[in-house]
Amino acid sequence: MDKTETGTQNSNAIFKMVTNRGENVGEISMSSPVLLVFLRHFGCAFCRAAMLELSKKRKKYEKLGIRLIFVHLSPSEEGDKYFERFQLSNCEHVSDENCEYYASFGLVKGNFNQLFGLSSLLKGFSYTFKKGHGWGMFIGDGFQMPGVFLIQEGEIRESFIHKTVSDQPDYDKIVSCCIVN
Repeated sequence: MDKTETGTQNSNAIFKMVTNRGENVGEISMSSPVLLVFLRHFGCAFCRAAMLELSKKRKKYEKLGIRLIFVHLSPSEEGDKYFERFQLSNCEHVSDENCEYYASFGLVKGNFNQLFGLSSLLKGFSYTFKKGHGWGMFIGDGFQMPGVFLIQEGEIRESFIHKTVSDQPDYDKIVSCCIVN
């Protein structure tokens, strides 16, 4: 698939995605930038760490006019429970149990090294036990890789595609590329 086809596929997906509030992600991006965060399963320590970090940045991004929207692998109601637990109550999110949007954005299933490589195992141990993020049940596809996209006016302006499950995006750097009117 060439870059034009990928861009079209992303654009189509952006305008098909509907949040738990019934709003179209593409339409939202026409009036304000969207930080679209594709999570792993809710039992993942790295997913939990990302939610906690973003819960701390949420108000800052909202003041900048940036809408934070999560994409997850669970039913919407299940997502609500986890977001509440990580101080993200009433957040906007999209349920993608079949990983269709993940695939549209080029987010693949992880291979052994991406999921269980030495670096990820060591970081996973640290996140689980030292940082207290814990580990839980697989809710969704445990092989699905995450990613982050800054979308403005229906187009991807910046992205971070995880090479391993333990990669840590610089969310502030990602949102710095957008122009807020």
